[in-house]
Amino acid sequence: MDPVERLCQEFQRQFGGAQATRWVRAPGRVNLIGEHTDYNGLPVFPMAIQREIRLLFRPREDGVVRVGNADPAFEPGTFGLTDEIPPRPQGDWRNYVQAAGQGLAGLDPSRTLRGFDGLVEGDVPVAAGLSSSAALVVASVLALVDVNALSVPRLELADLCARFERYVGTRGGGMDQAICLAGREGHAFRIDFEPLRMEPTAVPDGWRFVVANTLVRAEKSGPAREAYNTRTRECREALEQIRRGLEPGSRPPKARGAELDPGRELPGYPDLLARLPASELVALAGQALDGVLLKRFRHVITEATRVEEAQRAMARADLDRFGYLMCASHESLRDDYEVSHEALEALVDAAMEGGAAGARLTGAGFGGCIVALCSEDAVGRVMETITDRYYRRRGVDRGLEKHLLAVRPSDGAQVLAL
Repeated sequence: MDPVERLCQEFQRQFGGAQATRWVRAPGRVNLIGEHTDYNGLPVFPMAIQREIRLLFRPREDGVVRVGNADPAFEPGTFGLTDEIPPRPQGDWRNYVQAAGQGLAGLDPSRTLRGFDGLVEGDVPVAAGLSSSAALVVASVLALVDVNALSVPRLELADLCARFERYVGTRGGGMDQAICLAGREGHAFRIDFEPLRMEPTAVPDGWRFVVANTLVRAEKSGPAREAYNTRTRECREALEQIRRGLEPGSRPPKARGAELDPGRELPGYPDLLARLPASELVALAGQALDGVLLKRFRHVITEATRVEEAQRAMARADLDRFGYLMCASHESLRDDYEVSHEALEALVDAAMEGGAAGARLTGAGFGGCIVALCSEDAVGRVMETITDRYYRRRGVDRGLEKHLLAVRPSDGAQVLAL
């Protein structure tokens, strides 16, 4: 049976025989390179994937949202659309739907919003670094926009969704929501911020990306949240110290031409890279920072330069160079940003042993997934090596299609009629 048809039947069962009238598909994403740069205002390079969150819904006449889940492990919920919706306990899936509701209601508290009855299902692995949470927020926002006949440009909506998701307590950037809303089949996107901008690059014929799940959950709304948020604070602290090093009369010695004019607005990471080469910024950081802050700053700066080069490598179909940059990104995430995990290391090693051109952790880290790049004729060998060297050694030999997949670039989120 077609998944949507099956969901329609489940919708009727959960909502007393009522029929859904519309549905949203909101894809997950894999970030190819550019990790932990978006919340620092620096570019990323993701693509939407064919795994998705599906939300079937029908409008209500009142301002109430009732939401259920096709998976009985996830409890249903009901809430009113106001600008102050009490959050549920940390890690509760319903918080992502409530994030959408509170966010939209808060844009104009004087406006009365209609709610919906909705049923959620998805095949994006949960807590795997593939943005199932952002996809659920986007799907919920699009359902509310649809039932209230609102008109919001896609990029503006992406900015709003990123802000709304902070309801769950994670101080992330805007990559996940942007690529979920504006992805395009056959393309990866360079995404820049402040303001949000998206530039597509066609994925070359013959390139294949393999995603493998460690099965170690990496919940940004759960145990990994504090580690994630700590790194955002460390990046800000490193930036503040570098700013002070650029002020007139400051010490330690500055890079040539780097001193700020008195009264000039202090620079963020993008402005620093616009004014000085990455190598000079890293050298400056070596004089102004030490310990953890030096490592965090070095990762952010060098990762941004890898995004620039990776986009060029994809545009000229240079698979080996793109793969090299993925490996360099992983090493920086492991050594300087310290977000890897022994399971991620094992998967990266297995992918490379199988013939991948490059492999790296993707997402926030601390578990979740890796992404590996390979040629079309190597994809089977890469997946088989990962299966043998990782999953079978851990006693996992069933349901591998849920954990190990060759992904392709997908279109962004859509609202569709039933």
